[in-house]
Amino acid sequence: MMKNTLNIKVYAPALVSDGKRPLAIVHGLERTLPGIRLEWTISEDRQLVALPHRDAWLAQAIRRGGFPIICNNDESHPVTIFGLESPAETGPGGHALLDVDAQLPLDAAGITAAVDVLEGVSEGARAYWGHATPFRAGVEISRQTRDPVRKPGVPPRELPVLKLPEDIRSPEIPHCLGWLNYWSAAAAEAIGFPDPARDAELLSRARRTATGGWVVRLTDEPLDLDNPAHLDALKRAYERFPEIGGRAVS
Repeated sequence: MMKNTLNIKVYAPALVSDGKRPLAIVHGLERTLPGIRLEWTISEDRQLVALPHRDAWLAQAIRRGGFPIICNNDESHPVTIFGLESPAETGPGGHALLDVDAQLPLDAAGITAAVDVLEGVSEGARAYWGHATPFRAGVEISRQTRDPVRKPGVPPRELPVLKLPEDIRSPEIPHCLGWLNYWSAAAAEAIGFPDPARDAELLSRARRTATGGWVVRLTDEPLDLDNPAHLDALKRAYERFPEIGGRAVS
């Protein structure tokens, strides 16, 4: 059975020694997901550990450019978030990235809050770009990334081939699309969004963020690639933005 979760992935500049951004990321999630407090972590032996001084702990917990998993300790409604560093040698344009991964239930509350959560996490991370996508669709989208030698194969559903991150020219260019897409002001400029003449439909489901970025929803309901209309919307968006996934011919 496929996981019934909404997966959020956000790509931001590497932390280096910045202990404030993990706090801003976690606060951004908690602020936008009512009733959620992430005050637990998971030990190396897979045991839940309470964090009575969570903020102070998190400020000191940067590890190898990321931060450890924290969660809400609710098996009926699990919410988790953590950050990993992607090293410069595998990053776009030779840049190290902070890769933030969050997961929440794909239920009515999660769907309602999804735009706010993606924006809160992305702006807290000072992200280049990110997306929020149901687990099943996200698995198929991840299979679009191909390389003849390092990752051979054909993407599902006749979706376009996307380049490996290290083959994309700059960190502002999104690696892929998702159901909800966060594009910083720099990312939006890099892909040419918005063009009022070409993006009327997307703009009808988009909103501007406080930092000048955008959150753009591809479909009204959570992306389901078994739905022909949803698959068509995803393909149209890839056609509209050839820079995404490093596909543009310079």
